[in-house]
Amino acid sequence: MIEQEGPTTASDAVASELGVNAWLVEENYQEFLTNPSSVSESWRAYFAGEVTQPAAKISTSEIAAVASPPVLTNGAYASNGANGALPAVALGAAPTTPPTKVAELSLKPPATAPVTSDEEVTPLRGAAARIVENMVASLSVPTATSVHPTPAKVLEVNRIIINDYLSKTKGKKISFTHLIAYALVKAVELVPSMNATFVEDYDGKGTPGVIRHEHVGLGIAIDIERANGRLLLVPAIKLADTFDFAGFVNAYEELVAKARNNKLAVEDFSGVTMTITNPGTLGTTQSVPRLMRGQGAIIGVGALDFPVEYRATDPEILASLGVGKVVTLTSTYDHRIIQGAESGLFLKYVDEFLVGSRGFYENVFSSLGVPGTPVHLTRDSGEVGAKDTGVVSNKKQLAVASLIEAYRVHGHRIATINPIAATEAEVPEELDLATYGLSAWDLDRVFLCPDLGDKSSATLREILGILRSAYCTTITVEYRHIQRGDEVRWISHQAETRSAPLSPEEQRYILERLNEAETFETFLHSRYVGQKRFGLEGGTSAIPFIDTVLLASAQGGVGEAVLGMSHRGRLNVLANVIGKPASEIFADFEQNLDPLSTDGSGDMKYHKGGTGVWTGLDGHAIPVSLVP
Repeated sequence: MIEQEGPTTASDAVASELGVNAWLVEENYQEFLTNPSSVSESWRAYFAGEVTQPAAKISTSEIAAVASPPVLTNGAYASNGANGALPAVALGAAPTTPPTKVAELSLKPPATAPVTSDEEVTPLRGAAARIVENMVASLSVPTATSVHPTPAKVLEVNRIIINDYLSKTKGKKISFTHLIAYALVKAVELVPSMNATFVEDYDGKGTPGVIRHEHVGLGIAIDIERANGRLLLVPAIKLADTFDFAGFVNAYEELVAKARNNKLAVEDFSGVTMTITNPGTLGTTQSVPRLMRGQGAIIGVGALDFPVEYRATDPEILASLGVGKVVTLTSTYDHRIIQGAESGLFLKYVDEFLVGSRGFYENVFSSLGVPGTPVHLTRDSGEVGAKDTGVVSNKKQLAVASLIEAYRVHGHRIATINPIAATEAEVPEELDLATYGLSAWDLDRVFLCPDLGDKSSATLREILGILRSAYCTTITVEYRHIQRGDEVRWISHQAETRSAPLSPEEQRYILERLNEAETFETFLHSRYVGQKRFGLEGGTSAIPFIDTVLLASAQGGVGEAVLGMSHRGRLNVLANVIGKPASEIFADFEQNLDPLSTDGSGDMKYHKGGTGVWTGLDGHAIPVSLVP
C-alpha cells in the first residue's frame, strides 16, 4: 500500500506490507534482540538486513507504483512509502547499530470508561499492541459487505464421496474450507476486479490508483492458540490460481503445518491479495471481518449447519422435508476499487461452483483421481413414505432397488484397478442417481434393502457407501453372468458385508509377505539380467491372497491343498508359499541341471512344481502342492 507521505516508523513499515501479520514480526524481533538463535534462519537474515525484497513477484505496473524500501536513520525508519516495504530493519543494508527499542503503544483509559481505585490498567504491548494498530489502520479503508447464503447439501455430499475414496487410497481427507477456498480462486477468474489493491498516491501528486494483480495470493487466516491467548496468522498461497485442486490442497496444508509448528518464514506472509477467514469453525453464522490495507477483499465463511429454526428438528423429518444445511459467505471489499455489483456477482459464481455448476466438482474429482460422478444440486421430488416407518416408498423405493442391482452389474467398470490408466474410467449412466429420479436430497432418507449385506433398511447414503466399497475401489468382482442364483447371492453377501478391520499384527504380517515377494523378484531381476522370466511384479498381492485361502482351508479342516497355475509368478509361489529352497530355484538359472532330469532345459524351470507344508500366522499348518 503506497501512502502519500510513506511510513515513518517501524510500525508503519510493518503494517504497510504484512498487515494483520505484523504482530508476528514484532514478536520475533524481540526474540531476535534477546537471542538471535531463537528465531529461524529466514527471520535472522531478515532482521540482519540481508533480505532485500519479499518473495512475492511484482509486475511492471506495480514496480512503477512502489517506492524504495525503508532505511534506518537514527533509530527511526524513513521511507518513500512502499507496498513492498518490509518492517523492522533497513532492507538495503544492515544497520551499523542494531535498534534497541521497538515502538510500544501506550493506552490511556478512555473518558467513557473511568478507572476506579481498585482497577488496574494493563498496557497493551507486542502482539496485542500491533492488533490495536492494525484495527485502527483498517478504519481508513472504506468497505462494504455482500452476504450470500449457499445451500451446502452438494458440498457436504461430494466431500463425503471424496474423503471415502481418499481414506481407502491415500489415507488423507479434505475439509469444507479446502473446497470453498478453491471455489473463491476459480471465481476470481470470472470477476478479476476482486483481486486488486488500492494505491492512494500513484504519482506523488495525490492521484489515486489501483493494481490489478495478475495472480491470486490467497491469504488463509489460521487461528493459533497460545498460552497468552489466541492469535491470528495469515500466510499466503502464492499463485493460487495456477494450481489444480490437488496442488491447491497440498499448498494449503503445507502452510497450515508450518503455522502449527512455528515454521513460517518471512516470505510466507508476502503477496496476499485477498483473504479467506473461517469463523464458522467456532460457530459464527456470518461475519464482517476487517479489511487490511493492501488487499481488495476478505471473504468470511460462516458455520455450515441447518437453519437455526430447524436445529432441534428430528433428522428423519428434515430428510423427508428436504431441508439441508446452509453456509453463509460474506465478501467485505474496498469500495474505492470494487463495486457492490462485482462483489455480488463474485459470490454468485462461488455459489454456482459449490452447488456443482460449471464443472467444478468434475475438475476436483479428476484432480484427485476420484472415480464416480459428483452430485449436483437438483430439485427434490419430495415423495415421502409412511410416517411411522420413516421409509420412502413406491416409486423411489423401486428406483433404489434398481440402483443397487446396477452397482452389482456395472460397479466394476469404475473400480480403480488399472495402475497406468491415463484417465479415470467414464461413469456409466446406470450408476448415476439422476437416471433413477434420485438426488442428493434422498441421501438421508431410509429405504428398504433386505438383501444388501447384513442390512434390512438404511439411508441411501449408507447404501451407496456399501456398494461403492464392495465394487468401486481397488478390489472389485464381476459375477452377474453366473446362472445359479444361490452362487450369485453368496458372492453378493460376501462382497457387500463389511469385514472387521485387520489387526496391527495382521497388517505387519501382510507387509512382510509383500516384502518377501518383492525382494525375490528384485533379486532375480538384478542377478540374472537378460534371462527369460515370468515375474510376479505388479501382482505381489497374490502371495497374501493365497495365504488367506490356505489359512481358511486349514482352519476349516481341509486335509491338503493342491494348486495349479501358469508361468507368471510360479517361482515366487514355489519360494514363498510351497517353501522350495532358493538354492534349487537359483540353480536352474545357473544351468546346473540334473542330467537324469526329464524336465528339459532353458525356460522349463517355470514348468516345475513342488510340495511343502504351509504354516499360517496363527500356527495352523496344511500340506500344499503346486503341480508341474
